[in-house]
Amino acid sequence: MRKNQVDVVTLGCSKNLVDSEQLIRQFLANGYVVHHNSDSVNGEIVVINTCGFIGDAQEESINMILKMVEAKKVGRIGQVYVMGCLTERFMDELRAEIPEVDGYYGKFNWKNLLKDLGKAYHNDPLGGNRSITTPAHYAYMKISEGCNRSCSYCAIPIITGKHKSRPMEELIAEAEALVASGVKEIQLIAQDLTFYGLDIYKQNRLAELLQHLSDVQGLEWLRLHYAYPADFPREILAVMRERENICSYLDIALQHISDPMLRAMRRRVTKAETYELLRYMRQEVPGLHLRTTLMTGHPGETDQDFEELLQFVRDIRFDRLGAFVYSHEAGTYAHQAYADDIPLEIKQERIDRLMSTQEAIATELNAAKVGKTFKTIIDRSEEEFFIGRTEYDSPEVDQEVLISKLDTPQLEVGQFYPIEITSSDTFDLYGRLAQ
Repeated sequence: MRKNQVDVVTLGCSKNLVDSEQLIRQFLANGYVVHHNSDSVNGEIVVINTCGFIGDAQEESINMILKMVEAKKVGRIGQVYVMGCLTERFMDELRAEIPEVDGYYGKFNWKNLLKDLGKAYHNDPLGGNRSITTPAHYAYMKISEGCNRSCSYCAIPIITGKHKSRPMEELIAEAEALVASGVKEIQLIAQDLTFYGLDIYKQNRLAELLQHLSDVQGLEWLRLHYAYPADFPREILAVMRERENICSYLDIALQHISDPMLRAMRRRVTKAETYELLRYMRQEVPGLHLRTTLMTGHPGETDQDFEELLQFVRDIRFDRLGAFVYSHEAGTYAHQAYADDIPLEIKQERIDRLMSTQEAIATELNAAKVGKTFKTIIDRSEEEFFIGRTEYDSPEVDQEVLISKLDTPQLEVGQFYPIEITSSDTFDLYGRLAQ
C-alpha cells in the first residue's frame, strides 16, 4: 500500500469518466498522487465509480467492489469508497451486502467523500475542474445530466433523474479551456443531446450550442453522442453540414424498428418516421456516418419483429452498430408491465445474427474506403503500428486506422495526417501517409 496515493477505478460510460476526472482533479488539488484505471491498484485510498445500467454492468461493478475489499483485507490497499450509478440506485442493498466498504456515495454527492476525508473542495482547482484521463488531444464534454424520456427498459432516469442542461456559457468556457490545454477533439456527450435547452431555455438550443462550440479557435473536431429519434432537432443538420470542424458522424440510439416493439418500448416514434428521419439526415449531411445501438429480446419481441430489425439493418447499412440483449431491470416500466418472456438463448441467438449481418455490411463499407485519403488523428503508437482514427470514428467504440511503421516515417501522437487507405477488414482500416 502506497501512502498519499489514490486509485480511481472507472466503470461504465464516458459520462462516468467525466465525473471521475472531476474527482481526480480534487484529489490532486489536495496533494495526493492519483492513478486512474491502473493495472496495479495499491493506493491508501481506492475509489470505484460504478455503472448500474443493466445486469452485466452491475455484475462487473459488484465484482470490482469485492475484488478491492479482498485487497483491503490483505493490506494491499487502504480504504475503499464506492460511488456512481450503482450506488445511486442500490445504496441500501450494497451497504447491507458489502459492509466492508468504508463509504458509499451516489452519482451526485461524491463531494461529500472529500469532506469525510477531511479535505477541502476546491472551486476551479489548479486552473481547471477536471484532470483529463484520455490522451491529451481529445476529451469528453458532458452537456447535461439525466433524461426526460420514458423508454420501457431503461433505468437511467431512475438513476440520474430528469434532464438538466448545463448553461451554454459554461459549456463554451469549458470548451475554450480544453482547447487551450491542448485538446483538439471534443466528444460531446449526454444521455440525450437532442433535449438540450428545453429545460432551462424552454426551447431546443442544440443547434446554437454547436455553432458556438465550433467557433472555438483551435478545435479541429467536434463529435456528437447520443441523439434520440423522437422530436429530433433537424436544424442541427445544417450546422453539421456547414461547419467543417463538426464531424460527419452521429450516434443515435434507435433500439428497434418494428412498430409493435417501438410501442412496447415507449419510444414515441414509428417505423416510417425512423426511415424518413435517417433518409433526411443523409440527404442533409452528405457522407454522414451513423452509429446506432439496437436491442434484442425485449418482452413480446416475435420472430417477425426481429426479422424486421434484420431487414432494417440491411436497408440502412449503418456505418457503426452496437447491440445488447434486453435486461429486466427493477423499477422500469417494462419490469412492472411485462414478463421477461424471451429465453436468454433466443435473445443471444438474435443478437448473434444481428451482428453477423452488420459485420458483412461493415466489411463492404470499409472496402469502399480503400484507395481514398482521409484526415486522420494519431491516438497512440504501438510496436508495429501508429494507431489513428478518421472523423468517422469515435475513440474506444469504433474502428481504427493502422499505419505500419515499416513504410511510414515517424508520426506524432495527437497530430493530424492525410492517410491513404491501402487495405481493410471488417473491423479496421490500414493505411500509409499520402504522397
